[in-house]
Amino acid sequence: MLNPNTAIIRIKNLRLRTYIGIKQEEIDNQQDVIVNVIIHYCAENARNSEDIQAALNYRTITKKIISLIEDNRFSLLENLTSQVLSIASDHDWVEYASVEIDKPHALRFADSVSMELCYHKNA
Repeated sequence: MLNPNTAIIRIKNLRLRTYIGIKQEEIDNQQDVIVNVIIHYCAENARNSEDIQAALNYRTITKKIISLIEDNRFSLLENLTSQVLSIASDHDWVEYASVEIDKPHALRFADSVSMELCYHKNA
């Protein structure tokens, strides 16, 4: 059961382009990826405040994710997902984070292939 002071941030369908994969075509050409992030954090201080310092700044987190993905190359979806999860769970307030990254059209008869990784603060 969630703590009543837990806030859930959802970054939905962040569409970016990067170099991802091991085949020569994937190494030579950028591909679309779709990033979904869920972050649980204690928002007790932010619930009754207008002070940005009392809240987890999802814009800052998103900008870091965009920079990571657009400025680098990745062979494995697992590694990319792990690095994004590291950004999503970086703040001390984060209790739980989940990252799912889709690679559309990675398989001929599937809409996409995705990888999901999770972080639990006390795990």
